[in-house]
Amino acid sequence: MKKIKIYAGLLLAASVAFSGCSDDFLEVTPPTSNPIEEYFTTRDHVYEALISAYDPLHWPDWAMSQYNPINIMSDIMADDIWPGGASRTDNQYWHLMMNFEANPENCMTGLWTCEYSGVKRCNDVIKYIGWAGDNIGDEEKASWMAQTRVLRAYYYCNLWKFWGNIPFFMENLEFPYLAEQIPADEVYNNIIAELEDVINQNVLPMKWEDTASEDNVGKVSQAMAYMLYAEMVMYQNDSERYGKALSYMQEIINSQQYDLLPSYADIFEESGEWGMESIFEINYKDDNAVRSWGSPLVAGGTVLPRLISPSEWASNAGDDSGVTNGWGFCPVRLETFQRYAEGDQRRDVTCFDANAHGTYEHRYQDTGYFLGKYIAKSENNKDQAADGDLNFNNNLRVYRYAETLLNAAELLVRTGGDAGLAKTYLNRVHNRSGLTDQVDATIDNIIAERQLEFVGEGKRYWDLVRTDKATTTLVPDSYGYRTNTWSESKKYLPIPQAEIDAAQGTLTQNNY
Repeated sequence: MKKIKIYAGLLLAASVAFSGCSDDFLEVTPPTSNPIEEYFTTRDHVYEALISAYDPLHWPDWAMSQYNPINIMSDIMADDIWPGGASRTDNQYWHLMMNFEANPENCMTGLWTCEYSGVKRCNDVIKYIGWAGDNIGDEEKASWMAQTRVLRAYYYCNLWKFWGNIPFFMENLEFPYLAEQIPADEVYNNIIAELEDVINQNVLPMKWEDTASEDNVGKVSQAMAYMLYAEMVMYQNDSERYGKALSYMQEIINSQQYDLLPSYADIFEESGEWGMESIFEINYKDDNAVRSWGSPLVAGGTVLPRLISPSEWASNAGDDSGVTNGWGFCPVRLETFQRYAEGDQRRDVTCFDANAHGTYEHRYQDTGYFLGKYIAKSENNKDQAADGDLNFNNNLRVYRYAETLLNAAELLVRTGGDAGLAKTYLNRVHNRSGLTDQVDATIDNIIAERQLEFVGEGKRYWDLVRTDKATTTLVPDSYGYRTNTWSESKKYLPIPQAEIDAAQGTLTQNNY
């Protein structure tokens, strides 16, 4: 299900070249010759700006000449997948991140730019809504403001988790376009207060439904805001807010508007997109998609399946998996496959056994297993109209109801709440996998269940860091791939050197 219409005329209205908050990055030109103050006074034009604020969600997989799929960039630092590729120099900064030796000259710059592009566009919408005055009804205006503020919090959340101490601005900058860098804890305090304000207004629906006049599925919902809030509170270990985060999780549960899909495999099929388990996804499409290497920011599909699928692929005779060729990045670790119990249906969905289905080129760090959740299938880019590599239609699952249940279980344990209810929530997820045993609700068991449930979904690394398990889990391996141990100084990545240089002495490098 592909929802939220994209208005291509405005999607590239803002330059995305960001160096130290440069003026190119902040300048917006409307897609007409009208002055910007006149253009953004109508309802339709402000709505275009709102849709354009969603668009940077789609960019990180390939933008600014880098592959930065947001689910992969944290998972390569954890213990479920390898970076892979042709060699250690293929997407070298991935391998440096995996070994905790990232450096500011060769690091993840694309995601930094994408997320600040999102922040900038959100700030624009908030400004333009004021310009439109009575041309937008009060109810619609409140909804648009709430969506925009939650989106901005989401972009800042990603910047905060990866870099911590970041330039922070809630209104777009004027010359000389330099934002104050604030400490990670202050970033958190600002974003969480913003989220609390939006949530308390209660103007967003728990779940969007399409109407006869408008496609709504895909917009930020109250449930998405709750999930973002819980993610931040739990990562910060903000015990004073655990109770509030728990109440939000239980509000989602008690709303009965979401549920687990009966089959784990169905979650990652096209038919499972925006299903009853989905709280928030990033939409991609192949239908007449024109995203290309020359126009990577144009709305369309994603390159993620091509990246993570076996290279030089040839299916066995009679194989019905539908898998097509990839580039051999992100092989799933052998230990990940072995971690699943016999009968756990998540194993074969998560770990595509390439040797059982065909032949392929065994590239660096090969294990024979690839991330089945987003594996490249020929049916998923067959309707694209530009470049097949960039236009797979696999939506990226950001928040699922399974995580709501596991968040609630963990928060109940951490707050000394109903142990039986925590166990019920945990085992709803555990037993959906096909396993019939009952698991006690302890922090260790919940974190272990999260690992099995969310491989390749960008959750594991943050779980290890926030639970103080990173220093004992992210250690040298027996293969010689990871030779360094994670330490607290590795929590925040180096800020790209180009940003340091452009900031005229106003940015302090992280002590990585």
